[in-house]
Amino acid sequence: MTTNVLQTVSLLRRPAACLAIAFSLVLLAGAGCRSATYVNPEGPRTIVTLDDINIQDWNEAADRMIDSLLTSGVLEDAPQQPSVMAVSRIVNNTSLRVDTNMLTGKIRRDLNQSGKVLTTTTIGLGGRVEDPLAQSEREFQEFMEDRPTEQRRPYFTLSGRIMEDQVRAGRTRQTTYIFQLAMTEVNTGLAVWEDEVQITKQGTRPAVGW
Repeated sequence: MTTNVLQTVSLLRRPAACLAIAFSLVLLAGAGCRSATYVNPEGPRTIVTLDDINIQDWNEAADRMIDSLLTSGVLEDAPQQPSVMAVSRIVNNTSLRVDTNMLTGKIRRDLNQSGKVLTTTTIGLGGRVEDPLAQSEREFQEFMEDRPTEQRRPYFTLSGRIMEDQVRAGRTRQTTYIFQLAMTEVNTGLAVWEDEVQITKQGTRPAVGW
């Protein structure tokens, strides 16, 4: 009789035990999943990694290049204001697959907003243009008028290179990304402005902060 009672109690307890275990697993799973939040891409809460160029690296490199170019006085020397600039080749000599527009896009926007430079989207390296529709429309208008309209050719071109340097000392790793840019005056072929920005990061694992 006692054995039967114990078996009955055991059977009654099993569903409760299973429910408790299932509830505990749900709590553990929920504790491991944190909801995503927005952070300022230029703030201290962005993720820093050694093996990639993070958004804050692109922003810092672009901002420092823009400040250097705008304070150099080169843009004011152009005979026509605002001058026209075309983006040429930005060589990626790093081990990463990156979109160099992360750098040049911000530079172009800020230069356009400065009122000192206009960026052409109908002239590109190797005949590849950024806005083929605008180029086709311009060519169509020239054909219909049977004479070429005045075309504002680029007075400046912007070219550059992105490189990296990696070193290790014990468990500490250091990565330096080097951004080099040059502005060339098309008529003379001379580089009228050049600058370099180096961004160095150290660590042993990904971290949050600068």
